Amino acid sequence: MGLRTKQTSEDGRHSARAPSPLTQMMRLLRHHNLRVRKRLGQHFLVDGEVLERIIASAELTPTDLVIEIGSGLGVLTEQLAQQAGWVIAMELDNTLAAILKQRMAPYRNVTIINEDVLKIDPAALLETQKAKFPPEINSTSYKVVANLPYYITAPTLRYYLESSAKPEMMVVMVQKEVAEEIMAKPGRLSLLSISIQLYGEPTLITRVPAHSFYPAPKVDSAILKIIVYPQPSVNIADNENFFRVIRAGFSSARKQIGNSLAQGLGLPKMETLSLLAKASIDAQRRAQTLTLKEWERLGQAFSTYRDEAS
Repeated sequence: MGLRTKQTSEDGRHSARAPSPLTQMMRLLRHHNLRVRKRLGQHFLVDGEVLERIIASAELTPTDLVIEIGSGLGVLTEQLAQQAGWVIAMELDNTLAAILKQRMAPYRNVTIINEDVLKIDPAALLETQKAKFPPEINSTSYKVVANLPYYITAPTLRYYLESSAKPEMMVVMVQKEVAEEIMAKPGRLSLLSISIQLYGEPTLITRVPAHSFYPAPKVDSAILKIIVYPQPSVNIADNENFFRVIRAGFSSARKQIGNSLAQGLGLPKMETLSLLAKASIDAQRRAQTLTLKEWERLGQAFSTYRDEAS
């Protein structure tokens, strides 16, 4: 792929080891006179072992296409470029994107996108970029690998998982509490955990302490791996109605499901109880205890109710 390789001496041995991610980061920040913008979630990964764990978890091959979100100064981007066939690195910050283009210039398999990730449809992105890919790259299959800014974690995950061009795998760094919420079982489910588990199987790879970043955030993080299903784990005839029912159920999560649904859907209590009965769900349960299969039945009951009422 024409990638830059490590420098070697005349006898073929590697020269001095590359500087650590922390050293690289501090040099880049000083060289470009940069100040970290915490309001944009700029906490740069500087732990080499964690970086290696992310790369290993992504199981990259020379034929893989990777989308990286929030590339920052390119510490992870460079590792991805050395392992994957092609990398699309997305960075919102104009200054960081300009530095990233300079740093990645030696790599011929990296495209830098300086735009808001939530304003670019993944299918459209792949379509506009595919002419650059060599023949061995499958432009319809890709992986997402990212150290996600905390403030866009949930919308980014849902944006890609609900896209018409879903990734085959996501390996992402997220806030530890968010990872635990996504991994939750019935009894502790939330709108977020349901919206992720509907589309893929999440696995916690490892917890990552705050000192693995510069500057250190106030919370620990975790590496989360999501293997995306070819089809959603339950049958959804109407995606909009399905999530409308779930949002209604969690609108007052501490209330019994009969009450929260009536309030969230704006339906008479008796109509709500009828829907729950048709879905074989006890109206006294709480939303967080329902399984995906039960939400499927409830969504179907609500769709039928709307069809009959129209």
